[in-house]
Amino acid sequence: MDDAVRRTPSRCVVSGTAPSGARVEMPSALRLPMTFDTLGLNEAILKSVLDAGYETPTDVQAQTIPAAMTGTDLRVCSNTGSGKTAAFVLPALERVLAARQDPTKRRAKGQVHGPRVLILAPTRELALQVSKAAMTYGRHIAGLRVATVVGGVPYGAQLAALRGQLDLLIATPGRLIDHLESGKAILSQVELLVLDEADRMLDMGFIEDIERIAEALPVSRQTIMVSATFAGQVGRLADQILKDDAQRIEVANHTDSHENIEQQLLWADDLDHKAALLENLLTSTDLQQAVIFTSTQRDADELAAHLYDIGHSVAPLHGGMPQGRRNRTLMALRRGELRILVATDVAARGIDVPTISHVINFGLPMKAEDYVHRIGRTGRAGRSGRAITLAERRDVSMIRRIQQFTTQPIPVGTVAGLEPTRPAPELFTRPPRRDGGP
Repeated sequence: MDDAVRRTPSRCVVSGTAPSGARVEMPSALRLPMTFDTLGLNEAILKSVLDAGYETPTDVQAQTIPAAMTGTDLRVCSNTGSGKTAAFVLPALERVLAARQDPTKRRAKGQVHGPRVLILAPTRELALQVSKAAMTYGRHIAGLRVATVVGGVPYGAQLAALRGQLDLLIATPGRLIDHLESGKAILSQVELLVLDEADRMLDMGFIEDIERIAEALPVSRQTIMVSATFAGQVGRLADQILKDDAQRIEVANHTDSHENIEQQLLWADDLDHKAALLENLLTSTDLQQAVIFTSTQRDADELAAHLYDIGHSVAPLHGGMPQGRRNRTLMALRRGELRILVATDVAARGIDVPTISHVINFGLPMKAEDYVHRIGRTGRAGRSGRAITLAERRDVSMIRRIQQFTTQPIPVGTVAGLEPTRPAPELFTRPPRRDGGP
């Protein structure tokens, strides 16, 4: 899961809001070591966390969980792979248990009650991942009711779940709007709203859906927004739906060096050369499982078919596939039945398989920030990983944008016998110092 404990050194900065409104920053290296049993979690939740094999929270978990349990609104700036899922799922489960112990919040049997916690996610895969995390960490909570409402699947089972007495509802905005407008989704009892990967939801055009959903919720709710950035439109949405005293928690930004992920750039003369480089990489003995990213759905299908024809255990994954097939593909990957997944960026957020040792960018992303989410599919759960980008001359401008976004060069390499015929272009320009110096 996305909750794996980081074992690499952290250089992130955690910031909050002081009573005076000043920003407080503390390097994570100066904080005392923390374990899950020091966070004040309910015994049932703590037992589930320990059963899952986690003892030490990541930076985002250590800062977010105690703050969320106070009931304050939160802006959590955190990247993929930082453990953010558990950072909001554990406080959500605490909210459910607290409500059960409150006599004023008891629910009459036989009546339809909406969820106490609503979690919105941008994609079906991520929503299913969050749902799995909720069931894992809530396994010792008697009668916990979790429902997932996403597009691409039949309405029947979702309608049945919405008629029950829900504790947590995890949904994609579009499908939830369908149920909300039909009157089937009751959101009047939501005590906690979580927006996971809010930047991605806005990129996908969900801002009006999010605003509509937020209007249907009680004003007194607690809201937690998790995003890789709060710049631009994301920040304006935060100002709109969060309370004025919302606390800010910033952990691990896009300039992190990903020390446990070895990045490499291989230049190709043309598409045939790039295909030869890919086939060479896939013969590596240290490759356990790989995700190969393409730019389009058609490319994913065609490349997966080609790799299958030459003997690889491979399948495509993209948004044009029926949800049932996508679920079966991900399950096969998790069970180790697939060695290679060929995917579009729909899979860049939401795939959490620790045995993915390699990420290969066969087609470059449309946006520089998606590069970070792609390579975050490897090097998880304390493991090391490799992220290899195959690029042609036409990709120079995107490679430059990626390096400007991450403020780091991607080391250029070659494969013996498959070296490019032309010299590699100059790519990286040292970014300006943050202190204003030269």
